[in-house]
Amino acid sequence: MPTFKIYKLHFTAPLHIGDKRDEQDVSMKSIQSDTLIAAITDVLAKMGTPIPENGDLGCSVSSLFPFYQKDTKSGTTYFLPMPLPSRLPDLEDVGNAKKVKRVRWVDTALYHRILSGGNLFDKSDEYINNIHGDYLTKAAIPDKFMDSSVCQRVKIEDRTGQSDAVPYYVDRIIFADNAGFYFLATGDTTLLDKGMAMLQHEGLGTDRNVGYGFFEYTTDTLSIDAPAESDYAVSLSMLIPADKEQLDQLLAGDGTAYELTRRGGWITSEPHTTLRKNAIYAFLPGSVFRKPADTCGKIVDLAPAIVHASEHPHPIWRDGRAIMLPIKR
Repeated sequence: MPTFKIYKLHFTAPLHIGDKRDEQDVSMKSIQSDTLIAAITDVLAKMGTPIPENGDLGCSVSSLFPFYQKDTKSGTTYFLPMPLPSRLPDLEDVGNAKKVKRVRWVDTALYHRILSGGNLFDKSDEYINNIHGDYLTKAAIPDKFMDSSVCQRVKIEDRTGQSDAVPYYVDRIIFADNAGFYFLATGDTTLLDKGMAMLQHEGLGTDRNVGYGFFEYTTDTLSIDAPAESDYAVSLSMLIPADKEQLDQLLAGDGTAYELTRRGGWITSEPHTTLRKNAIYAFLPGSVFRKPADTCGKIVDLAPAIVHASEHPHPIWRDGRAIMLPIKR
């Protein structure tokens, strides 16, 4: 049974997670593992902590997933991403089929059945009644423990007051009670711990300059019941294959299912803030691959050539190494 160190983030302010289109009126509902490691690396650099030459902080992390906790004395319900299916269940009830299709997150208490190759959604299964929107759990959770609301803000292009103020809208994530995001970590977390101690004051997401994204965190351990042997594995992180040979290995087999996304964005370090990073494609969490024989993924430098040739050169690391769980298909 794999056991991980986990970090539970309790947000003390609204959170906005920008998407790749930079549209502020829509917030993403998760922070990916490579974004988290990039943020940790950034705060470590600001603190003057030496960053390893290869960008390896000594550990691997998952993406950030939701959890619900009613109060500090209550148990915590942790969610993991629903593995992408190679085929959808055959349900005669159209309403049930639509409910199943919507599920994105599964309680860790039920996740072992998915990892073991079981079907949660056969025609008579009780779990149909445990679907709460995007979430599958037997626990009692509010309908919207992770809610979003849109607020209006005003952009002033000309501080002299000569120009008209331009209104715009920001979608904010607000957590109920003691809910929040958590992530799993493996390996030596010394640098991760040092970075997290500062990052909680720096904040995550966008619009941190207006007070968004601040959090407090606690650590714990989480064991996940997984099969000892399997031919496939589900990724809990963003994954960038090490090379074509590893890519071919990962995609071999009829049980694979995956989604790709483009990673890049603007450079946030001075004096390069007008430049974009190089782009690369990565597999999203929940993707299922042929089980790799060893560590999966790689760290890449997305700094464009103009940055390396400048007076202030530095790498821009993107960590595409994934935490993976065995799954039977």
